[in-house]
Amino acid sequence: MKNLAFILFVITILSCKREQLAKQEVLNTTEEIKPSAKQIKEELTAKGFQIIDYVDEKAKDTVLMQQYFIAFLKRGDNRSQSKKETDSLQALHLAHLGKMYELGHADISGPFGDDGEIRGITIYNTPTQEMADSLANADPMVMAGRLVIEVHPWWAAKGFPLR
Repeated sequence: MKNLAFILFVITILSCKREQLAKQEVLNTTEEIKPSAKQIKEELTAKGFQIIDYVDEKAKDTVLMQQYFIAFLKRGDNRSQSKKETDSLQALHLAHLGKMYELGHADISGPFGDDGEIRGITIYNTPTQEMADSLANADPMVMAGRLVIEVHPWWAAKGFPLR
């Protein structure tokens, strides 16, 4: 009887150990493997992006800075559209911005809260200003003359979230 109890005890321990190993294996396979700063820099540079890096003295970590492009969407001269036309252009404008985001060409877009000349911004994640300018000018609101675009290079730390 003692041997049977001992065998059951060993089987229980082994099955618990197997369960722990299986859980650890699942955790290991689901954890993201983050590429190094060097790998990210090489990948982006190969795609034509402008990148600089430096070591953050406090964190002792490499920070990558990437050149992005901010498109200022400014009030255009052609604002004579009817409400129906304006509503249609607005829907097409939002669809264009959504597509830019989905394709990875734009990281964030939004309107300003006042009624000034600059109506909003889009931050383009493209290797060149020419590409950002071309994508911004393909916006239906711009094509209709309701908005005009002004694009500027802008540097930001790669991967840092907005707060």
